Amino acid sequence: MEAALSLTRRQFVSSAAPFAFAFTGISAGLAVSSPARADDTPSPADLADAGPYGDIMIGSDKAPVTIIEYASMTCPHCAHFSETTFPELQKRYIDTGKVRYTLRAFPLDALSAAGFMLARCAGKDKYMPIVEALFAKQSEWIVKEPLPPLKDIAKQFGVGEDEFNQCLANQKLLDNIQTVRDHAAQKLGVNSTPTFFVNGKKLVGDVSIDQLVKEIDPYLKAG
Repeated sequence: MEAALSLTRRQFVSSAAPFAFAFTGISAGLAVSSPARADDTPSPADLADAGPYGDIMIGSDKAPVTIIEYASMTCPHCAHFSETTFPELQKRYIDTGKVRYTLRAFPLDALSAAGFMLARCAGKDKYMPIVEALFAKQSEWIVKEPLPPLKDIAKQFGVGEDEFNQCLANQKLLDNIQTVRDHAAQKLGVNSTPTFFVNGKKLVGDVSIDQLVKEIDPYLKAG
């Protein structure tokens, strides 16, 4: 879990580089688990550490519940959560001021790291829209030659080819994503995706809206 995201500029900007398969920097043992609950609760300080670039939060900063999700852009369970559960979570709780939410990077491979890099490069307002688009279109860009479809998706959000290439060649950004991932693995016990922290309580796997309701509503009643 401590291996570095040691990707080169060539791996990212060469359309011929099948980096989704060639990448060896992240342990292949970090498998996505089935839904399960973990009772360990990290320290508030460790959980609040969002890494060098900080969190991109959505929802009211006065919300009584904060949900932090660690995800991998190439994780099918993360995509399922994004397409089925997240819209309900947003409608019922985030848009109504009850939940504050953020998604942090926990890439399981180079292609996932590239997806997070593009989302970051597009700016705060486009971060979640790009994340949601990449999850929704996984089958289009998780392919042998992923750069053309990634460019097409990025273009839909105003990211031109030059900006696209510069983004994926940004070693500092890649290092910062690695820092977030390493912190989650070493300090928070994250070893699969998706992993959630609901006011610090850890939930592992593709949780349903009903599971989240059970975790969220007690805090609302207490308020």
